[in-house]
Amino acid sequence: MTSTQAYGEPWYWDNRYSNEPGPFDWYQKYLTLAPIINLYVPSDHPVLVVGCGNSAFSEGMVLDGGYTDVVNVDISSVVIEAMKSKFRDCPQLKYMKMDVRDMNAFESGSFSAVIDKGTLDSLLCGNNSRQNATKMLEEIWRVLKDKGVYVLVTYGAPLYRLRLLQESCSWTIKLHVIEKLASEEKSDYPVWELMKPVPLNDDGSSVEEALGPNPDVHYIYICTKEISANSNKNA
Repeated sequence: MTSTQAYGEPWYWDNRYSNEPGPFDWYQKYLTLAPIINLYVPSDHPVLVVGCGNSAFSEGMVLDGGYTDVVNVDISSVVIEAMKSKFRDCPQLKYMKMDVRDMNAFESGSFSAVIDKGTLDSLLCGNNSRQNATKMLEEIWRVLKDKGVYVLVTYGAPLYRLRLLQESCSWTIKLHVIEKLASEEKSDYPVWELMKPVPLNDDGSSVEEALGPNPDVHYIYICTKEISANSNKNA
């Protein structure tokens, strides 16, 4: 099994976090994403960060963003124990070992927002990827309040992610993008303004028209939970 295939396996992460205990952020740090997070995620509402790892992102949300209730879950008991210990004196940060495909420890409608920086991508690298990704998305939808937001930060362009999101649950989706190497200093010529949603049609082809082919960006999908009268999913 190659390491990318193992991204869905707890042993891979236990091993990695045992050998690399220092903080590591996939894709983006809190400060580069803060404007978007602040726009869509209220600071005084309960937030769930899935696949938290040993990222400093949640710490940034609390210390720099003033968030008051950030619950972090990860499948690796090694990293959860380490983070519990590290933040034992920070009541705004909670850490729990959990599989994102089965979060029955949380009641339905528990969170106003769920933030995912690379966890869906990890599951899509593993075995039974489509099935696991769908389970994860259904669980995220379940634990969100009506009109709650799922903030998905991913390398997956709409061509690869939009249908998966559309077919999993009832979402209203907006798309933002951020340059992969976004620094805290503003680029003179950003590919696209972070705070401006990219035009998004049903198949995502509008995104390439706006950004050109293969833009060097991370995609930020803002998925709002919609409970419609004809929804076939129970809230």
